[in-house]
Amino acid sequence: MQVIHSIAELRRTLARQNQTVFVPTMGNLHEGHLSLVREAKRWGGPVVASVFVNRLQFLPHEDFDRYPRTLARDVELLTGAGCNFVFAPDEAELYPEPQVYKVAPPPALADILEGEFRPGFFNGVCTVVLKLFQCVQPAVAVFGQKDYQQLKVITEMARQFALPVEVVGAPTVRADDGLALSSRNGYLGETERAEAIALPQALRVLADRARETATTLTALEQEAMQALAARGWAPDYLTLRRRSDLLPPTEEQRLGHEPLVALGAARLGTTRLIDNIEC
Repeated sequence: MQVIHSIAELRRTLARQNQTVFVPTMGNLHEGHLSLVREAKRWGGPVVASVFVNRLQFLPHEDFDRYPRTLARDVELLTGAGCNFVFAPDEAELYPEPQVYKVAPPPALADILEGEFRPGFFNGVCTVVLKLFQCVQPAVAVFGQKDYQQLKVITEMARQFALPVEVVGAPTVRADDGLALSSRNGYLGETERAEAIALPQALRVLADRARETATTLTALEQEAMQALAARGWAPDYLTLRRRSDLLPPTEEQRLGHEPLVALGAARLGTTRLIDNIEC
């Protein structure tokens, strides 16, 4: 496997490749990331994974500086998963000057849920993904469904800009106890790690109850938030949305056959976790 650090070298190398499949990451890899590489390999072309911690998607009080940088280990894991190329630019390579041109996704999709609690987050995500797409020029790009809203935002960006890339979502990978794998799980202490499964469990209860009871959705969401808070969490949201646009379903849709997704974000100690359950 070849590790590439500059855009110029990346373009020279990939000019000889066809139908490249791309897996963007921020490094500190785990089995969830490697499952994306295995999904990418199913598409048949050479697989390129990027490792870049994107400053633009971190708020000033968030964990950009302490986010783990583990490139040597990441390269070893990617090699074992069958990745062909790793693009690992430093910040000066990808942003040689202030990135004043930025992608602003529509507020109706990007300023809700994660965007409400992390203002500007999806501007940073879309900007770096568009720039990485321009560097790699893939035919296919694979993203994890754990970041459900992010997948939706990027899919819509690619569609609206008529980008020649197919955005593919891969299923969330979970630990044996049901916790979604995440780089931020490494911040959890032993007791917090045992408690962390309460988030996916709460989302499952919300999804099941929302389909089965005439209690209003607002009341069900408040109950879910209160139950998690009673366990010592600080929830930002636990909510049920339509998969198509992430807007609240009507009562008829909720109790019918509309494809829905329960999404949640909550802080356990100092660690903020997100998850989702389709229903």
